[in-house]
Amino acid sequence: MKLLDPILEFHQEIQAIRRDIHAHPELCFEEFRTADVVAKKLEEWGVPMIQGLAGTGVVGVIKRGSSTRALGLRADMDALPMQEINQFAHTSQNAGKMHACGHDGHTAMLLGAARYLSQAKDFDGTVYLIFQPAEEGGGGARRMIEEGLFQQCPMDAVFGMHNWPGLAVGTFGVKTGGMMASSNEFEVTVRGKGAHAAQPQKGIDPVMIAVQIAQSWQTIVSRNVNPLEPAVLSLTQIHSGSATNVIPDDAKLIGTVRTFSTEVLDLIESRMEKIARSTANAFDADVDFKFKRNYPPLINHENETRFAIEVMRDLVGKEQVNAEVEATMGAEDFAFMLQAKPGCYVFLGNGDGHHRSAGHGLGPCNLHNPSYDFNDDLLPIGASYWVRLVQAYLPCS
Repeated sequence: MKLLDPILEFHQEIQAIRRDIHAHPELCFEEFRTADVVAKKLEEWGVPMIQGLAGTGVVGVIKRGSSTRALGLRADMDALPMQEINQFAHTSQNAGKMHACGHDGHTAMLLGAARYLSQAKDFDGTVYLIFQPAEEGGGGARRMIEEGLFQQCPMDAVFGMHNWPGLAVGTFGVKTGGMMASSNEFEVTVRGKGAHAAQPQKGIDPVMIAVQIAQSWQTIVSRNVNPLEPAVLSLTQIHSGSATNVIPDDAKLIGTVRTFSTEVLDLIESRMEKIARSTANAFDADVDFKFKRNYPPLINHENETRFAIEVMRDLVGKEQVNAEVEATMGAEDFAFMLQAKPGCYVFLGNGDGHHRSAGHGLGPCNLHNPSYDFNDDLLPIGASYWVRLVQAYLPCS
C-alpha cells in the first residue's frame, strides 16, 4: 500500500478532528459547528475558501501552476436523526443525533488531503474541496449546484467516496454505470366515509381499500417490471383509525421506491397511481396520490471510473480493488453532481467492526446502525487516494 508519509505523520491530528466531529453531530442544513471546524482548519493551512453554498457548505480552493484543468473532491458533513448507543469517549453529545453513516470520517479524510495539498507543489491545476451539507435526505448536493457551485467552481470532473462496512480495510469497490439506486417516496391517502364499526354498510371502509391497494402494488415489480431490471417497492407505513369501534374516514399508505432507471421508475409510479385510483373507485372512495422523486440513480461515468480504478490499484494493489462491486439499492445525492459533471463514486472498505473502541454498542457496525463507528484506519487511505487522484488528474508538465 503506497500511502503518503506526510499523511501518515498527521494521522493522529486528523483522527482527533474526526472524533470531535463524531461527538458533535449535526443534522442536514444545521452543520454550523462542523462547517466552522472545516473552515478554521482550511484557514489554518492557508487554503482559500467559498462559504455559504447551501447554507453551511464550504469549498476549499487550491491552485497550482498555470493549467486551466480542475477537479472537485466531495465529502458530506451531516449526521442522522437517531440515538447513538455507543459509550466510548467520542460518542455523540447531542441527543437524538448520530454520525451513523461515517460522514465524520468522510470530512476528516478530505481535510487530511487538504492539509497535504495545501503544502504540495506536485500538481498543475485547481482542486476544489467540496464539504457538502445535507446528504441524508436534504439534497444538499442539488442545492449547492442550484446556488452556483459549478459556476463559481468550474471543474472538469468530480469525485466522491463513501466508507463501506463489510469490505475489508484497504480495499476499494466501484463499478461503471449504475452503482446506487434512485430514492423516491410516496404517500397515498384513501378517503372513504366513516361509520360505526357495527354498521359498516353505512360507511366506505378506507382500511380494507388500502389493504387491497397494498397487495396489488406488490404485483408491479413481479409482473410489470422486467426481471432483469432491479427495482424495489416497499410499503413501510399504514396509518388509520383511532378506536376499535370506529371505521375511520381515511387511511394512509407510505413507503419508498428504488430503481436504477428513469424508465422503470416512470412505469412503477404510473402503475401505482392507476391501481390506487381504480381500486378506490371500485369501492366509491377517493385517493390523494403523492409521489416524490428525491435522488436520481448514481451513475458512474466510464472514463472517470476507469481513471479512478487505475489510481486505486496503484495505491493499494490490483487485488484490493473490486471493479465490479455489487450495486446497492441505497441512494446518494452525489448522483446530482454526476448528472451535472463527469465523475466517479467509490466505496472504501470500513472492515467488520472490530476496530471499534471499548464501549461500543452490541449491534453490528453497519451504516445507519446505533452501534456504528467509522474506522480511523481509513483516514490515511482515503486521504492518500484523494491526493493520488489529484496528482494523476492534474500532472505537472
